[in-house]
Amino acid sequence: MSITFLIQSLCYSNFTMSDKRAKYITTTLPYVNDEPHIGHALEFIQADALARYWRLMGHEVFFNTGTDEHGQKIAGKADEAGEERQAYVDRFAARFEKLKDREVLNLSYDNFIRTTDPAHVAAAQEIWKRCDAKGDIYKKSYTGLYCVGCEMFLKESDLVEGKCPNHPKLTPEEIEEENYFFAMSKYADQLLTYFGHEHSIVPEWQRQWAIDFVNGGLEDLSISREKSRMDWGIPVPGDENHVMYVWFDALTNYISTTGWPEEAGGFKQFWVDGDTLQLAGKDQVRFQSIIWQAMLLSAEVKPTDSVFYHGFINSGGQKMSKSTGNVISPFEMIDKYGTDATRYILLRHVHPTEDSDLTWEKMDGYYTDNLVNGLGNLTARIMKMAETHLDEPIEQPDTGSFAAEYVTALDSYNFQAAMDHVWKKVGELDEKITETEPFKLVKADKEAAVEIIKTLAHDLYLVGRMLHPFMPEANMVIKEAVLANKKPNNLFARLPQ
Repeated sequence: MSITFLIQSLCYSNFTMSDKRAKYITTTLPYVNDEPHIGHALEFIQADALARYWRLMGHEVFFNTGTDEHGQKIAGKADEAGEERQAYVDRFAARFEKLKDREVLNLSYDNFIRTTDPAHVAAAQEIWKRCDAKGDIYKKSYTGLYCVGCEMFLKESDLVEGKCPNHPKLTPEEIEEENYFFAMSKYADQLLTYFGHEHSIVPEWQRQWAIDFVNGGLEDLSISREKSRMDWGIPVPGDENHVMYVWFDALTNYISTTGWPEEAGGFKQFWVDGDTLQLAGKDQVRFQSIIWQAMLLSAEVKPTDSVFYHGFINSGGQKMSKSTGNVISPFEMIDKYGTDATRYILLRHVHPTEDSDLTWEKMDGYYTDNLVNGLGNLTARIMKMAETHLDEPIEQPDTGSFAAEYVTALDSYNFQAAMDHVWKKVGELDEKITETEPFKLVKADKEAAVEIIKTLAHDLYLVGRMLHPFMPEANMVIKEAVLANKKPNNLFARLPQ
């Protein structure tokens, strides 16, 4: 390993979020064996909010998402449906790509990568070759417990009452076969050095889990499957009888999306020279922060600067599942509340790192109290007074810097705290109207009332600006209404009784 690479790896996280530099952000790639669910929507919207915020702060941003399309689960689902594998993944990939639409989740990503894309296939084979050239890939016979849900071999110590903790309805099957292995154990010390940087994993308790996991003994990883048993995957370079383990394939998307193994262009700008952030669910630490970072170390590519892990969304105190009938679809949320309101609920009423509970009853309350009667009513009241009593629009406000409370919250991925700050301002404007009553004062002292209304319109514009990362449509409607001095149509319709 080169001295330059070692120094780069050790110093990777010495950055400040306020630096004007390239920012790279990616979600995990959803596995296309089913429809998009609310957990996918949460992660996409969190990433989108950060990408929009960084652009607003003047950074160049590369925002990546896409779909994971190989592996045993997908092959099985396609076979059950009687579809050719590529046609099956094409159908579901289109459903995930639909989420970008302005009337769906209104996502602003720069690239949608599919692991069946030819450029990604070539990149996955290249990272295999580089790890192999380092002497980190070898072949051996192996007997182990395999969880189809995780598409991974498990240890006895991983099991809970003989079941996979992530897929308790699946019984791991004992499989004996000859596989290629990645010498992950070789990178234990370098991983611990990487985890020594506080930004490497957020939240802190997940970083400690990763440290404890590595200290508990890191084992080498099976990274191929015999083609005779599982044929839907990327062929192993130099051995057509094996396909790559789906995770070894899929994780490579984070750099293949930038054009890697081409060392210049987007890869250099956003991965090598930029700040890199991955978003993932809390059950992904082993894959994103251990396996993937070890692969990067082996291939002599800079590790990810930071991986942020969000919690899960439950409903009515239970994990969402079709069998219990408590699944909340993001498409159903959008049909009921609209795009901006769906984004609002998932960003403000879901804890950024802990598990949260959502029900339709709770979401109805959030929508009515905070959007219809809150932001929507405030906008209508201020702009009705402005349209009636101001002779012309106010000048476009000099926006200046965002409040430290807002910036600090977003720089630490605390979407709730940032939005709480916005709604604190909404509350303050409501209080100001109640205290000053400009709609009454205009009869006794029009000049004083007009000044109050101008101030209210000015501050409403700033509220709209702060909404840009979270609710891009409301952001535009509010700012345009202020600058046109015209009351807009209701931002949020009341729910049917």
